[in-house]
Amino acid sequence: MKQLEGAFPVLITPMNENGEINWDGLKQNIEHFINENVAGIVVNGSTGEFVSLTKEERYKVTEVAVEQVNGRIPLVVGTAAETTEDAITFTKQAEDAGADAALLINSYYAHPKDEEIYEHFKAAAESVTFPVMIYNNPFTSGVDIGTKTILQVAKDVENITHIKESSGDITKVRDISRQGKGYVKTFCGSDDIALESFLVGATGWISVAGNVAPKLVTDLYNSVKENDSEKAWELYDRILPLCNFIEGSGKFVQIVKRVMDIQGLAGGPSRKPRLPLTKEEDTQLQGILNNLFALEN
Repeated sequence: MKQLEGAFPVLITPMNENGEINWDGLKQNIEHFINENVAGIVVNGSTGEFVSLTKEERYKVTEVAVEQVNGRIPLVVGTAAETTEDAITFTKQAEDAGADAALLINSYYAHPKDEEIYEHFKAAAESVTFPVMIYNNPFTSGVDIGTKTILQVAKDVENITHIKESSGDITKVRDISRQGKGYVKTFCGSDDIALESFLVGATGWISVAGNVAPKLVTDLYNSVKENDSEKAWELYDRILPLCNFIEGSGKFVQIVKRVMDIQGLAGGPSRKPRLPLTKEEDTQLQGILNNLFALEN
């Protein structure tokens, strides 16, 4: 079982101009991140447009990623679904394919109550034996899962080992990290409070910004681990404008895909209804990137 710790870029699903998945591009992108020495990667997450992919495409993304990674770094696969039955199916497929862990959010349309979310997570996790990272993101799912529910299901189900906390509430990151110590670990899921999350106990970061600057997010996490607070704040100040733009734009998928294209990696269009960045948004992004990489160099 691989250790899940550090900064994990959550990858886009690259596409060709006709909207079909660019499978060679996916492989090349994965190789790029491995060469950048990231701690791990995530596929089939929100940034990977999982809601826009067919079941067969999600299966193949998992299989291609497992084959390309080939055990070199931890691979987490998003297994979100609206129904518990489908979540179980995706989670089992990820385990069978050879992924190292699943990332599972609650139903995102039904707006379930906490007791329903508890049963959803419990059923999906108990259908497999590999680690499951549960996911709280009220901005996409419409539900802010209670801290008590998160801690209880993690305590009751042995292989729920991590929580990706994306509410943006630093007190929630703190409470889960401290109260769940010994049986569940916290990953930051909000790029704009990454350093604060580490300081209150998070041991990982599933990062959208990590697609853009994988070395920087890795160095940031490592600086915290090495207790080099001055370096950590310096790195954080560099990347924070990008993090704020990603979090505030509502177009995190399009931003990452645009950056991948700029960097000569595989990006491509997003599937509709997502539209490309406007000219103004693209200009803003270019300015942020120019500053980021000028500082990085």
